[in-house]
Amino acid sequence: MGGGIAQVVAASGRRVSLHDSFPGATERGLAAMRKSLERLAEKGGADPDEVLARVETMDDLVPADLMIEAVIEDAGVKTDVFKRADAILPPESVLASNTSSIPIGLLAATTARPDRVIGMHFFNPVPVLQLVEIVRGRETSDETADAITELAHDLGKTPAVANDFPGFVSNRILMPYINEAVWALYDGVAEAEAIDTIAKLGFAHPMGPLALADLIGLDTCVAIMEVLRTGLNDEKYAPCPLLCELVGEGKLGRKSGDGFYRYD
Repeated sequence: MGGGIAQVVAASGRRVSLHDSFPGATERGLAAMRKSLERLAEKGGADPDEVLARVETMDDLVPADLMIEAVIEDAGVKTDVFKRADAILPPESVLASNTSSIPIGLLAATTARPDRVIGMHFFNPVPVLQLVEIVRGRETSDETADAITELAHDLGKTPAVANDFPGFVSNRILMPYINEAVWALYDGVAEAEAIDTIAKLGFAHPMGPLALADLIGLDTCVAIMEVLRTGLNDEKYAPCPLLCELVGEGKLGRKSGDGFYRYD
């Protein structure tokens, strides 16, 4: 996700500093960006070298006009990033999160600039999908929301504004849908391929819910559902035991090579 976000920002003509504390992550991000840009160039897109020339990798956060955080869906990890960013970026800079469920207010509370903290939730694959879910915290200023909405338009995306509730709009709807598909598999209603085929052809979805869960990451799905269950105090959002079982076995979907489907 971070590499995809960096790609669309750099393609808009802006300079990007890419940072990840996990060894090798930025290199993998750059490699994925190049492959994506080369595919797009075949269809008339921008020159990959020209776009990548605007991207640099850094060992730590650096002063910038905007930070877009796209680390794992873990509140502790994200709040640590926001604390560091608040200390390093200029006071007028905006701190945005690509979180898919963690409250923006929680992240804002760790900073001295809650009015300049906002959710900027992209969808995977970032260079292809048009939606950006913009999430306003209680203290997010109109100026910040307007600036990020304008940026989304500049990136060629379609922004939609949501308020700061667990899961926002997208995952409050999507995760119960995925979870119910997992329950159907767990209960033996149908095999995975049949469930996905029925969803794709019956609902005109481009991808079935189980394949989509593999793309998102099964661990991320569980993390989002736990945020929904806790934040909304409702057990209907509890993840299916099969989903938790797969995560416990390290079967996380595409990123691990195994989930509801196997991947070479």
